[in-house]
Amino acid sequence: MRSKSRKRTRRTRAAAAAATAGVLLTLPACAGAGALGSGGDTINILMVNNPQMTELQKLTAKHFTKKTGIKVKFTVLPENDVRDKMGQDFANQAGQYDAATISNYETPIYAKNGWLRPMDPYTRKDKTFDQKDILPSVRESLTGEDGKVYAQPFYGESSFLMYRKDVFKKAGLTMPKQPTWQQVAELAAKADGSQRGMKGICLRGLPGWGELIAPLTTVVNTFGGTWFDKDWKARLDDPAFKKATKFYVDLVRKHGESGAAQAGYAECLNNMTQGKTAMWYDATAGAGSLEAAKSPVKGKVGYVPAPVEKTKSSGWLYSWSWGIQKASRNPDKAWKFISWASSKEYERLAGKEFGWSNVPAGKRASTYELPEYKKAAGAFHEVTRKAITEAKPRDPGVQKRPTIGIQFVDIPEFSDLGTKVSQEISAAIAGRQSVDTALRKSQELAQEVSEDYKGRGQ
Repeated sequence: MRSKSRKRTRRTRAAAAAATAGVLLTLPACAGAGALGSGGDTINILMVNNPQMTELQKLTAKHFTKKTGIKVKFTVLPENDVRDKMGQDFANQAGQYDAATISNYETPIYAKNGWLRPMDPYTRKDKTFDQKDILPSVRESLTGEDGKVYAQPFYGESSFLMYRKDVFKKAGLTMPKQPTWQQVAELAAKADGSQRGMKGICLRGLPGWGELIAPLTTVVNTFGGTWFDKDWKARLDDPAFKKATKFYVDLVRKHGESGAAQAGYAECLNNMTQGKTAMWYDATAGAGSLEAAKSPVKGKVGYVPAPVEKTKSSGWLYSWSWGIQKASRNPDKAWKFISWASSKEYERLAGKEFGWSNVPAGKRASTYELPEYKKAAGAFHEVTRKAITEAKPRDPGVQKRPTIGIQFVDIPEFSDLGTKVSQEISAAIAGRQSVDTALRKSQELAQEVSEDYKGRGQ
């Protein structure tokens, strides 16, 4: 199996990774139709079906097409389907789609394979876009090895700790402004059972590189561990990686949600909303749902930075962005759409049309200065901004890394490797095997990938 793995081309690996990548958020089902190729005044956009994207779709004809004369045909699909279709079209440079929603996981990979157009020529000419306003950490995560920017963000997110202020007050508990994971574990033990049916904390245990592995890897980073060192040697059997994983598994087994091995983002969100958990460590995007008008816990939740141990910050970084396929027949028109969809102008439009809490934030510094947004997102916007700006995609731990990525390793193989490792660790959470056994198997899996990359360095 290893010899066959070595013979795979980088193009094949990246296409496979795009097709098998897991999800960070649970998204509603929706689909649209696209045409083969595009021409004239029409562009084809492949887009993930999250709520903010579908809101964009509703506004495009009235506000973008009317102004520019450029018609936009959307193909709107669930995340896994988008990655599958995008991987095939971009890898083959078929040109069916002029642009697509692409995350900061795919962007550097696609850029290195020559599947994307750099956007620097456009941003240099288009002064109204204000590239400098894009948050540095987000911009860096969308930059290729050649220093060129290959995607523009639609929104960004990090991770933080959410907790029930009212529950803590009643139990006489105090949340530190910058908690350590050890402090969180102590608080989880005290909050566990403080109300009938309430657990101390909710942490993802559901298998998937974008589910369990996302929060776990941030814990590994701040405990001093890493998936690979700067020379691409697999390090899943190092003491720091083991300590972090045992801590995570022990915490969720002792004081986490019931059925943790099958709980992901959606399940933890439901548990927090329904008053079944006192704390939740997850995506900053979750705050919008917790503070929604009809949420039972609106106004009852506090937000603090991601817990740390050996690093100053530990939040992850994720962004849905726009990438232009190199084979696009209409790259200039695709840029006009992207520059509108990721603009300050569009954020204000979305705020007026759908409410300021629905603004696709997390990408521009100016968003956090808007009075309307600050009022609507007052409970969490500053903690979110700080989490995103302090994220270090190229230096998330205590040692040098061979490639970019905080909650993932930015190589095509990681979607498969991360998912397989998550299955082993999820089995430990379920009590079917020990953490030592899970990591021994995981190290073997990582070593297979390591052999493909040894000697490449940074």
